[in-house]
Amino acid sequence: MLTTRISPKKQITIPSEIFRGLGLEIGDYLQAIIEGGKIVFSPQKMIPKDQAWFWTKQWQEMEKEAASDIRMGRVNGAFNSPKELIKSLKSRK
Repeated sequence: MLTTRISPKKQITIPSEIFRGLGLEIGDYLQAIIEGGKIVFSPQKMIPKDQAWFWTKQWQEMEKEAASDIRMGRVNGAFNSPKELIKSLKSRK
Protein backbone atom coordinates (compact mmCIF):
# COMPACT_ATOMS: atom_id res chain seq x y z
CA MET A 1 0.00 0.00 0.00
CA LEU A 2 1.34 3.42 -0.97
CA THR A 3 0.41 6.62 0.83
CA THR A 4 0.56 10.21 -0.37
CA ARG A 5 -0.21 13.50 1.34
CA ILE A 6 -2.50 16.36 0.27
CA SER A 7 -0.53 19.62 0.02
CA PRO A 8 -1.82 23.02 1.17
CA LYS A 9 -2.80 23.66 -2.49
CA LYS A 10 -4.94 20.45 -2.44
CA GLN A 11 -2.42 18.66 -4.68
CA ILE A 12 -1.20 15.10 -4.35
CA THR A 13 1.93 13.36 -5.61
CA ILE A 14 1.45 10.11 -7.49
CA PRO A 15 3.98 7.58 -6.20
CA SER A 16 6.60 6.72 -8.86
CA GLU A 17 5.68 3.03 -8.82
CA ILE A 18 2.08 3.82 -9.77
CA PHE A 19 3.10 6.53 -12.25
CA ARG A 20 5.38 4.13 -14.12
CA GLY A 21 3.02 1.16 -13.75
CA LEU A 22 0.24 3.03 -15.54
CA GLY A 23 2.55 4.43 -18.20
CA LEU A 24 1.66 7.99 -17.25
CA GLU A 25 3.54 10.97 -18.61
CA ILE A 26 3.91 14.52 -17.37
CA GLY A 27 0.94 16.52 -18.68
CA ASP A 28 -1.44 13.53 -18.89
CA TYR A 29 -4.99 13.95 -17.63
CA LEU A 30 -6.69 11.93 -14.90
CA GLN A 31 -10.43 11.64 -14.40
CA ALA A 32 -11.41 11.77 -10.72
CA ILE A 33 -14.66 10.29 -9.41
CA ILE A 34 -16.06 9.39 -6.00
CA GLU A 35 -16.88 5.71 -5.82
CA GLY A 36 -17.97 4.05 -2.59
CA GLY A 37 -16.50 6.81 -0.45
CA LYS A 38 -13.15 6.63 -2.28
CA ILE A 39 -11.45 8.83 -4.84
CA VAL A 40 -10.80 6.86 -8.03
CA PHE A 41 -8.43 8.30 -10.65
CA SER A 42 -8.41 6.98 -14.23
CA PRO A 43 -5.97 8.02 -16.98
CA GLN A 44 -7.69 9.94 -19.78
CA LYS A 45 -6.49 10.76 -23.28
CA MET A 46 -7.74 14.15 -24.38
CA ILE A 47 -8.42 14.66 -28.08
CA PRO A 48 -7.99 18.14 -29.57
CA LYS A 49 -11.33 19.43 -30.89
CA ASP A 50 -9.96 19.81 -34.43
CA GLN A 51 -9.13 16.07 -34.48
CA ALA A 52 -12.26 14.70 -32.81
CA TRP A 53 -13.78 13.69 -36.18
CA PHE A 54 -11.04 11.05 -36.57
CA TRP A 55 -12.21 9.26 -33.43
CA THR A 56 -15.91 9.08 -34.31
CA LYS A 57 -17.35 5.58 -34.65
CA GLN A 58 -18.10 6.13 -38.35
CA TRP A 59 -14.57 7.28 -39.18
CA GLN A 60 -12.97 4.44 -37.21
CA GLU A 61 -15.12 1.93 -39.12
CA MET A 62 -13.90 3.45 -42.40
CA GLU A 63 -10.30 3.25 -41.14
CA LYS A 64 -10.75 -0.47 -40.39
CA GLU A 65 -12.22 -1.02 -43.87
CA ALA A 66 -9.29 0.81 -45.49
CA ALA A 67 -6.77 -1.20 -43.46
CA SER A 68 -8.50 -4.41 -44.54
CA ASP A 69 -8.39 -3.34 -48.20
CA ILE A 70 -4.66 -2.64 -47.90
CA ARG A 71 -4.01 -6.03 -46.22
CA MET A 72 -6.00 -7.86 -48.90
CA GLY A 73 -4.25 -6.03 -51.76
CA ARG A 74 -7.42 -4.27 -52.91
CA VAL A 75 -5.61 -1.00 -53.64
CA ASN A 76 -3.73 0.56 -56.53
CA GLY A 77 -0.72 2.85 -56.35
CA ALA A 78 1.44 4.55 -55.42
CA PHE A 79 1.47 6.70 -58.52
CA ASN A 80 4.37 8.80 -59.77
CA SER A 81 2.16 11.30 -61.56
CA PRO A 82 -1.46 12.37 -61.95
CA LYS A 83 -1.42 10.80 -65.44
CA GLU A 84 -0.59 7.39 -63.95
CA LEU A 85 -3.47 7.73 -61.51
CA ILE A 86 -5.94 8.69 -64.25
CA LYS A 87 -4.74 5.83 -66.45
CA SER A 88 -5.29 3.39 -63.58
CA LEU A 89 -8.79 4.73 -62.91
CA LYS A 90 -9.77 4.48 -66.58
CA SER A 91 -8.48 0.90 -66.85
CA ARG A 92 -10.83 -0.22 -64.05
CA LYS A 93 -14.02 0.52 -66.03
